[in-house]
Amino acid sequence: MNQIFYDAVENSPVIEAVKNQEGLARCVQSESHVIFILYGDICNIADIVKTVKNVGKIAIVHADLITGLSGKEISVDFIKNYTQADGIISTKANMIKRAKELEMFTVFRMFVLDSMALENLQRQGNAVHADFIEILPGVMPKVIKRVCRISKSPIIAGGLIVDKEDVIEALGAGAIAISTTNQEVWFL
Repeated sequence: MNQIFYDAVENSPVIEAVKNQEGLARCVQSESHVIFILYGDICNIADIVKTVKNVGKIAIVHADLITGLSGKEISVDFIKNYTQADGIISTKANMIKRAKELEMFTVFRMFVLDSMALENLQRQGNAVHADFIEILPGVMPKVIKRVCRISKSPIIAGGLIVDKEDVIEALGAGAIAISTTNQEVWFL
């Protein structure tokens, strides 16, 4: 676990997840230290990351969502070598593994939709050794508690978080932070 990344998340438990240019313009005005970048393509991702870095924030790129990149490890190399990104988010274990090899910050995103997904999270999540595991949807306090008990990595709750109550419940259940595209939650 990279202590700088951990401290940034712990000190700023609402992580802005940016999905468009409007969100990018607004997130740079917030107090959050970490920005999840959920959009872009191979032609503009470097500029998007530069905007985040220019205001002193940690930029984490969701590698699976960048148009023009594949699910292959070489995509992580591209992000490392051609942007200023600090790390990646991915649903793919091979991408997280490569990012760790390149000494990037890592967030392993997992969707918890049923008991099989929960079992997979325990098996795969603990094998990947990501800095954080982000579970979606993030509005299931009982599931968050269970995941926190079985995970070796700290948990970020994401998806469907729309108000202060959702944030408080997720953090109260054991998540270290939440991520959201809801701009109203960014400024709570």
